[in-house]
Amino acid sequence: MTPDNRVAICPGTFDPITLGHLDVISRASAMFDELIVGVVNIPWRKGSTLFTAEERVNFVRNATMDLPNITVEPFSTLLVEFARQRGAMAIVKGLRAISDFEYELEMNQLNRQLASDIESIYLMASPQYSFLSSSGVKEIATFGGDVSELVPEPVARRLKEALAR
Repeated sequence: MTPDNRVAICPGTFDPITLGHLDVISRASAMFDELIVGVVNIPWRKGSTLFTAEERVNFVRNATMDLPNITVEPFSTLLVEFARQRGAMAIVKGLRAISDFEYELEMNQLNRQLASDIESIYLMASPQYSFLSSSGVKEIATFGGDVSELVPEPVARRLKEALAR
């Protein structure tokens, strides 16, 4: 890998991927030569997932297929270790609210302690997605609400199947 190759990791559980995630991913893809969307295989903070890692990877791949510099991979290691293994110079995350900032500030400090050579970059959520979360989407879908304007169509369909009451 040449020093000019700017690689970043955009990590997340993506359970499921939302249009807010896709907004951050597409904006970040314009900033780097390669953007690796890292799908957390075993989430620590959020407990179990509704969809398997394979399903989540496929959702992200399907939703980002029009972005040529994106690859999607599951990972089960420390984020900074995954970034090092892939030659990434940065970790890109989206921020919606103060609660996101507080958590990400803590994570940034820990990641800098472990890998000071890997930068953390934060993109503010676009206004139309500042309220959007995977957990909110799942709650709406659980009660039969329409999530078609919040997630890609295949995800909306699969949510309806998985959460039918």
